[in-house]
Amino acid sequence: MFGRHPDTRALSELSKVQLLDTTLRDGEQAPGVSMSADEKAHIARGLDDAGIDVIEAGSAPTGQQERETIARVADLDLDATVTSFTRGVKRDIDQAMGCGVDGINLVVPASDRHVREKVATSWAENRQQTVELVEYATDHDLWVEVIGEDGSRADPDYLEDLLGAAIDAGADRICYADTVGHATPDRTLAYVSRLAELGPVSTHTHDDLGLAVTNVLVSLAAGADMVHGTIGGIGERAGNVALEEVAIALAHGYGIETMALEQVYELAQTVAAATGIDLPPNKAVVGENAFTHESGIHTDGTLKDDAMYEPYPPETVGRQRRLALGKHAGRSGVRAALEEHDVEVDDDELEAVFQRVKQLGERDKRVTDADLLAIAEEATGETHERRVELVELTTVAGVGTPTATVVISVDGDERDPVSATGTGPVDAAISAVEEALAGHAAAAALDSYHVDAITGGTDAVVTVEVTMSRGDRSVTVAQSDSDITRASVEAMLYAIDRLGVPDDAVPADD
Repeated sequence: MFGRHPDTRALSELSKVQLLDTTLRDGEQAPGVSMSADEKAHIARGLDDAGIDVIEAGSAPTGQQERETIARVADLDLDATVTSFTRGVKRDIDQAMGCGVDGINLVVPASDRHVREKVATSWAENRQQTVELVEYATDHDLWVEVIGEDGSRADPDYLEDLLGAAIDAGADRICYADTVGHATPDRTLAYVSRLAELGPVSTHTHDDLGLAVTNVLVSLAAGADMVHGTIGGIGERAGNVALEEVAIALAHGYGIETMALEQVYELAQTVAAATGIDLPPNKAVVGENAFTHESGIHTDGTLKDDAMYEPYPPETVGRQRRLALGKHAGRSGVRAALEEHDVEVDDDELEAVFQRVKQLGERDKRVTDADLLAIAEEATGETHERRVELVELTTVAGVGTPTATVVISVDGDERDPVSATGTGPVDAAISAVEEALAGHAAAAALDSYHVDAITGGTDAVVTVEVTMSRGDRSVTVAQSDSDITRASVEAMLYAIDRLGVPDDAVPADD
């Protein structure tokens, strides 16, 4: 039996772990990321619905536009405590108060690099200023968390003295900050164990060494009871710890509930869309491949027992299991994939489909649902008649608002042109397609959208892959073209067509 370090507690004994989300602040500091006020408000509502305890809405000293966005989040009447990041400057606190937040995350220098080199002060002066700022904030009825910046590289005695003084001055909690992802688990254990003797402790970890989740778990075992993180792990450099990874690790490993796990996938997709940072396919919990099985052995085992090759059911985190087809596919997986699309085949037909799938897979081609259905039709001698098709696509971009116009035919009946605007020609075209089919049973939800360039140069051919769903059915389609907008629209319409168009779905002219 493994022993427990004398300075730790068993995580299973914890009654409560709180989560502080900093997606809207630290997450936005990832290179190239800028979220609108609407996007931040939408994400904040999602975080609140998921049961996040504290939402850091932004950094008030950044500028007037940021303060307006923070104020908008603060005015949403959320159950979560809404805070603003502030530096160790009284003006920052005043600006945060002007936003109407519940509290502040007061960041003060802790390591010599920050105390002596960055702000050119002394340990004693830094300590005194921190005390004065905490007293000022608490006198104005703010919830206050004091974060010792670069704490993992600070002198441990000074860090304890600095944050202990903050607690004595009235701070609600203090935070161990591994600002540059420097710390190893043993260092985290040593530092957090000392800070936990002073009062309520949070932990703020980064993933530069790939140790963010490990350091969170060590922090909790050492006495911390709140975790800072972001959805999807976005943030500076290698990112912050991913809150969904912390939440599932605590729930699955230790029976500790922190947030509504079934909402994390939708949250992750929302954040990815707002930031433009795609979720890596192999990302734990929310990555495309997290619950996808291609290997024949794994697929066969999963079909016999859901838990054979999965640590927890995908529904736990708002996902669905997916059987992918490629060169590693087995017959049972192919048959199961066909059954998902209500396609029945006999043994000879199955063998023909299986061999063709293997051939495509060995040519490094991913076999999409549309590919599979086309292969099955060839094997069974059946034909699929397109009911929804693109007749015409026109886009205008570069000057003014990007606009797209589409003409769609349903069952050979050409409909009137529909136009829409968007952030770019692809967005505008997708909006036009959705508007053309809005209110009709033919409409389907766009679950994922991915682009790969398969040739180089200015005339590069791209492959657009979309996954669309209606009800409990989903279809993945890939379409290649030198025009990314046309490829996107064609893929969408083919997916909608493959999902099936009910007889009452044909739009009527206005």
